[in-house]
Amino acid sequence: MLKKINAFFGAQDMTEGKPMSVLLRFSIPLLIGNFAQQMYNTVDSIIVGRYVGDKALSAIGTTLPIINLLLVFLMAISTGAGIMVAQYYGAKDKESLSKSIGNAMTLVFISSLLVMALAIPSAGSLLKLTKTPAETFDLAHSYLTIILWGTLGLAYYNIVAGILRGLGNSVFPLLILLLTSCLNVVLDLWFVAGLGWGVAGAAWATIISVAVSAVICIVKLYRMRDVVRIDGASLIPRRNLTTQLLRLGLPAGATQAIFSMSMVFVQALANSMGYQVVTCTTAVMRIDGFAMMPNFTFGMAIATFVGQNIGANKLDRVNRGTKDILRISLTASFMLVALLMIFGRNLIGMFTTTEEIIRLGIRQLRILAVGYVAVAITQVFGGIMRGAGDTMPTMWISLLSTVGIRVPLAYLWAWLTRSATYPQGSPDAVFFSLLLSWVAGSVGTYLWYRRGTWKTKALVPLSEPGQDQPQAAS
Repeated sequence: MLKKINAFFGAQDMTEGKPMSVLLRFSIPLLIGNFAQQMYNTVDSIIVGRYVGDKALSAIGTTLPIINLLLVFLMAISTGAGIMVAQYYGAKDKESLSKSIGNAMTLVFISSLLVMALAIPSAGSLLKLTKTPAETFDLAHSYLTIILWGTLGLAYYNIVAGILRGLGNSVFPLLILLLTSCLNVVLDLWFVAGLGWGVAGAAWATIISVAVSAVICIVKLYRMRDVVRIDGASLIPRRNLTTQLLRLGLPAGATQAIFSMSMVFVQALANSMGYQVVTCTTAVMRIDGFAMMPNFTFGMAIATFVGQNIGANKLDRVNRGTKDILRISLTASFMLVALLMIFGRNLIGMFTTTEEIIRLGIRQLRILAVGYVAVAITQVFGGIMRGAGDTMPTMWISLLSTVGIRVPLAYLWAWLTRSATYPQGSPDAVFFSLLLSWVAGSVGTYLWYRRGTWKTKALVPLSEPGQDQPQAAS
C-alpha cells in the first residue's frame, strides 16, 4: 500500500503505457493545479473589486503586464530546465538530471536577486511608462512593489514545480497549490476585508502563499533521492549546462518577453481609455486566465510526454500522443466557448457591480471566445516542439503575431474608432487585435510543426526507427 502511495506522489514514467491514459493521468491533476494557481490572482481581484472598489481593481490590472515582463528571464530558466529534466529522466541519466536541476536552482537564485535589485527602485517609472491613470497610480505602485519583494518565492515555486512536472509528477504540485490557495483566500479576506489594507493586503497574501508553496516543493524535491540527488556539488554552476539551459530556455523567455512587451504597449492603450476600461480589461483577462487553463495544461502535458519519450527514443509514442492530446484539447476548447457564451454576465458580475463595465466585459468575452480553439492548436503543437528541444520557432512566430500583428492592429483599430464616447478609440481594439494574433500564431505553429525539424533537436542521441536503441546511462 505504501509503495502505491509513493508511486502516486512520485515521478511518473511517461514512456510506458497507453499514451491517452498516461496523458490524462498527468493532465487532470495539472489542470486542477492550474485552476488553483489562477485562483491566487482571481481571488485578489474579486475581493479587492468588491471590498475596495473598481479603481483598486484597475490598479492591480495595470501592474500585470509589467510583472510578467520582469519575470521573463526566470521563465526562460524554468522552461529550459523542464526540457532537460524530461529528456534526461526519459533517458534514465540520473547524473545529468541532478546536475541540470541544481544548476537551474542556482541560476534562479542569482536572477531573482537581480530582478529585485533593479525593478523595485524602478517601479514608479515603469508605471509611468505604461500611462497608469493618476486615480490609480499610488495603489498600483504599492501592489507592484510588494509583489516584486516576493520574486524569490515566486521564482522558486515555478522552477521546482516545473521540475516536478518534468519528472512526470503533477499530483504533488496540485496538493500544494490547493493548500496554499486556501491560505491565499484566508489571508486575502483577513488583510483586505478584515484589516483594511486594500491592494497592499492582496499583494502580501499572494507572496506569502507562494513562498509557502516554494518551500514545500523544494523539500519534496530534496527528498526524492531515488530519482535525483540535490547537494552542494549539484548546485555548483557549470558552463556547459548553463549554456544548454539558456539555449533551450531563452527562446521561450524571449517569446514571453515579446508577449509581455506587447501587453505593456496594449495596456498603455487601455490605460489611456480610462480606469473603467482598465477595470473591464482586468476582469476579462482574469476570466481569460481560466479559459486558457486547459490549453496551457495540455501544452505542458504534451511537452513533458514528448520530452520523456524523445529521451527514451520512442518517436512512435510521440505521434500517438499528439493525436490523443489534440482531440482532448479541441473538445475542451469547444466546451469552454459554449460556457463563456452562456455565463458571460455572471462571470463579469463577480468582479464588479457597475453595469457599464459588465456590458463591456460581456462583449469582450464574446470577441475572444472563438480564439480559444486557435490557442488549443498553438499550445499542442508548440508543446511538442518545446518538449523536443526546438524552442526557436515559437519565438519567431510570437514575434510575428504580436509585434507584427497585435500591437500595430490595436493602435490602428483604436485610431479608426475614435468617437465622443471613446475619444481614445473603442476598447474592442484591445481584444480584436488579440484574437487575430491568436489565429495567426496557431497557423504559424502548425505549419512549422509539419516541417518536422523539431525531431532533430533532442539532447540525447536518437536512432532511426528499426535500429537498436542506445542504452542510457544509469
